[in-house]
Amino acid sequence: MSLAEYGLHLIEVYEDTIADGEGIRYSFYLAGCRHACPHCHNPQSWSPEVGQLLTDELLERHIQRILKDALLAGITLTGGDPFYNPRGLLALLRILKERTQLNIWCYTGYTIEKLAQHPEFLAPLEYIDVLVDGPFIQAIREEDLRIEAAGGEELRFRGSSNQRIIRNPFALALALRTEQK
Repeated sequence: MSLAEYGLHLIEVYEDTIADGEGIRYSFYLAGCRHACPHCHNPQSWSPEVGQLLTDELLERHIQRILKDALLAGITLTGGDPFYNPRGLLALLRILKERTQLNIWCYTGYTIEKLAQHPEFLAPLEYIDVLVDGPFIQAIREEDLRIEAAGGEELRFRGSSNQRIIRNPFALALALRTEQK
């Protein structure tokens, strides 16, 4: 099945960013989000139809750029919410991981607990090294900024402190599924 058949749309690509995870990253911004968080930094990404259809050829061009960039620490998928289209996300992740062997970060408005409950959400986690989970919450962000201003901990790679940076999310999701049984 071709990647285009999954209907993933690419809004933006940042080829060298330090904002979307540890080290220099190649970030794909995917279209589609059901969360509609108030004060979202990227509300234009909510529609799954915006941007350019992600085809095998387009992805191959990006993979070639990734493979030529020795400074990259990894790849980040964000948006929107990459889990908007879990089947398409799984196909994309498989290709990226197999072709590049790079560390993959993924941002989602879902919590790991929610992802663990559904097999279609669980499958992509196997290819994700670091998951940043949870919705952006403006009220929490405002408190986070007050704490930072007073010399408290800085929020790295998160919009609000309810969001968690989870390493090896697949293993955690499997453990959560076991606990739920």
